[in-house]
Amino acid sequence: MPGTHQYEVTVVWTGNTGSGTSGYRDYERSHRVDAAGKPSVPGSSDPSFRGDPERWNPEELLVASLSQCHMLWFLHLCSAEGVVVTEYSDRPRGTMVETADGGGRFAEVVLRPTVRFAAPEQEARGDALHERAHGLCFIANSVNFPVRCEPVRSGPRPS
Repeated sequence: MPGTHQYEVTVVWTGNTGSGTSGYRDYERSHRVDAAGKPSVPGSSDPSFRGDPERWNPEELLVASLSQCHMLWFLHLCSAEGVVVTEYSDRPRGTMVETADGGGRFAEVVLRPTVRFAAPEQEARGDALHERAHGLCFIANSVNFPVRCEPVRSGPRPS
């Protein structure tokens, strides 16, 4: 049954070092992302833009969101089709390009999931389910750049 869903978060800048944004180097890009009943996510800008490398940046969170959405659809589809997944990990990579005016955009994100199935013969079916999951992913359907899925073969489980 189709529906409409709303998502509400609070983003709070925590980087005022005493003089606000009086100069480009006079403030931190630190912030936090909050949602009711959940732990805060410490954020900053990418270190290339004077951000704190120990905090999540929006670009990483976008790549993570694409990966999470794909994984959750994939696991759902596998469950519904009787394909048993025993392990799943992904090492997605996003490529962002800067523009001459100082802005930028993502050129692409490549998902690289490694999946272990209960039975090796389920791997081929898993590939087809990756394609379906990609087509259903809310986040991938919402971005204006290519999102590709390139599954990595996990190989046999070591004895």
